[in-house]
Amino acid sequence: MELQALPSRIGQVRRIVSAQLRYWHLDALIDRASLGVTELLSNVHRHAQPDKTCTVEIELLLDRLTVSVRDGDPRMPVVDDAEPLATCGRGLAMVAAMSESWGVRPDGESGKVVWFTLPTSAPAVAAPTRRRRAVQEKPARRFAEVGASADVLRPEHAPARSAVAG
Repeated sequence: MELQALPSRIGQVRRIVSAQLRYWHLDALIDRASLGVTELLSNVHRHAQPDKTCTVEIELLLDRLTVSVRDGDPRMPVVDDAEPLATCGRGLAMVAAMSESWGVRPDGESGKVVWFTLPTSAPAVAAPTRRRRAVQEKPARRFAEVGASADVLRPEHAPARSAVAG
């Protein structure tokens, strides 16, 4: 989405990002993604020149969520060592601390993209595993071990049939 990085719009973008993450069933990422996008948009509001126009993108690929903010200011951000009582200057350090990775890259001749990633840690859907018993069980008979009479009744390449009615 493209917007002006104004304080009133930053809250709106946070709500949009939260809604999209809920839609993707990534509720566990909402707080960190909201914090990160807030910090990046605040930097655009505070530092970007000549204007505050920017684009926010969120992308979900496999096991990683990427949030990026593109603006028209070619100056690269710098992570500051903020004084203990400073009221600003910690935004990128917070993004670095709460994300899996983050970075900045030039965007054309007059702009940049600042981004961060969060692992989705979505559990993969896997078939249930069987526990092995300590006692050896008699192995089940394989299809090839079934008597010849069974093979006579069924054609060599019989179509698969469902065990579920319908």
